[in-house]
Amino acid sequence: MSNYWPWWAGAIGLALVTISYTLTTDRSLGVSSAWDRVLHWRTERHLERLDAQFTDDRALTDALVAATAEHFGTFPGAPTLPNAAHEDATTHGQDVGPTSGASAPVASRRPAPVVTQAALLLSIFLGGWVAAVTGGRFKLRFDMGSGFRELVTANSTTMIGVLFIGGVLVGFGTRLAGGCSSGHGLSGCGQLRPVSILATAVFFGTAVLVSFLLWKVI
Repeated sequence: MSNYWPWWAGAIGLALVTISYTLTTDRSLGVSSAWDRVLHWRTERHLERLDAQFTDDRALTDALVAATAEHFGTFPGAPTLPNAAHEDATTHGQDVGPTSGASAPVASRRPAPVVTQAALLLSIFLGGWVAAVTGGRFKLRFDMGSGFRELVTANSTTMIGVLFIGGVLVGFGTRLAGGCSSGHGLSGCGQLRPVSILATAVFFGTAVLVSFLLWKVI
């Protein structure tokens, strides 16, 4: 018989992982979002490079003025250089940026870098592998275990179809809800976000209902 950690040890471990990730990256923990961004790493890297170009209001203002002048041209009396536009606005008393010279973000904060989220996914895989090896339970296999085999073998065609549809719905629901059990259940509920509390209640309640239907009704 396998020896597992007590429930409170697992809870402490999850809490430490969530808190450590948040303190280290200044972002909320989320596995489904990390997986999505790693799969689309080329696009995400491009967005990260664009974000790096506009780290303050002055850089964004200059870029917008230059792009506007290039596309629409200039009109008489208008400044032709981005710096001139910024100085002209300042001269007329307009607040175009922080007076202290400090950088101010101009867009909503993006998720953690793709490299960080790839490291998170790799750590999950390595952590599971280390736990299985040290616990003496590691075994290379190509099925889902005896319980899954008994459930599917009873009516293979129907159950495989049900499992496939269920997997698609899980993916769709995760994107629709903007997070999974780690993002909403651990990070969101830990920060007392109403949307995360509601989402967690819905998908855990649905899981309990479906499990009851599978084992007691079907």
